[in-house]
Amino acid sequence: MTTKREGETAMAGKLVVGTFVTLDGIMQAPGGPGEDPSDGFQHEGWLPPHLDEGFDRIMGPLFDRADGLLLGRRSYDILSSHWPNVPDEEGGAKINSMPKYVTTRTPRKAGWRNTEVLVGEAAETVADLKKRTDGVILVQGSSDLLRTLQRAELVDEYHLLVFPVVLGQGKRLFAEGTVPAGLKLSRAGTTDAGVVHLVYEWAGRPAYGTV
Repeated sequence: MTTKREGETAMAGKLVVGTFVTLDGIMQAPGGPGEDPSDGFQHEGWLPPHLDEGFDRIMGPLFDRADGLLLGRRSYDILSSHWPNVPDEEGGAKINSMPKYVTTRTPRKAGWRNTEVLVGEAAETVADLKKRTDGVILVQGSSDLLRTLQRAELVDEYHLLVFPVVLGQGKRLFAEGTVPAGLKLSRAGTTDAGVVHLVYEWAGRPAYGTV
């Protein structure tokens, strides 16, 4: 059971992070060339060679469970240029119709249907979103936003898909300086392509001892 933070109410939304990572924790640009070449990243597109039916069986229920989608500016621009053109029967109906939230420090217009722009510091706007939203808010990708959410201890659950790839370069899910946290493993599985699916719930601060 997820540990309740100080100040949370029983109706608070649950923030769930769904992330693709390599074995060494890289989450940058899994989908393909042009997604995020920042900082000289040279390994865009490391995910597609490992897709199979097992991957679809994981991602389908994860999106079906979501009541809203939270994105950083870069991830929003990528997804909003793709999903409005996806047919309803291929998943477009669910994602295009669900509430979407994009964090930004600068006011902007959102052309993707059912999108609310959260203007301000993400730690504050997302905390407020959780208080006024009942249900599951899914964060997909958005590495820069994730660092802010981790520092503010706003993440309730991680769905990690760990791919059998080591890159040694790129943006990491848990970067240097991440706030320490204890996690509880609630589910684990694998696909035929060798992708490991791990579900962790936030469990407060780490416990320490001596061996």
